[in-house]
Amino acid sequence: MKLITAVVKPHRLDEVKSALQSHGVHGLTVTEASGYGRQRGHTEVYRGAEYRVDLVPKVRIEVVVEDAEADAVIDAIVRAAWTGKIGDGKVWATPVDSVVRVRTGERGPDAL
Repeated sequence: MKLITAVVKPHRLDEVKSALQSHGVHGLTVTEASGYGRQRGHTEVYRGAEYRVDLVPKVRIEVVVEDAEADAVIDAIVRAAWTGKIGDGKVWATPVDSVVRVRTGERGPDAL
């Protein structure tokens, strides 16, 4: 199993959720996040004063999928999150040794 983690622009969340649902992903976790990558934030003007925004708002999406589905799910997230502009985000996968559904005690793929 793999934990797929994506950090994307907040306004792309609905598209990513739809893409995951179309790939049969039944559950996901979404967390508000902030950070920066190569763009190092940006400057904004508020009431005539210019100030630097160092941490850009993002959302972090996490899903656990079978190994065989991981590449397809990553591709779906990338297609849905893509705008072609700097700050589109990152997607990565990490191995998961075990999963347990708390309510039923099911383990492994049955817990997904």
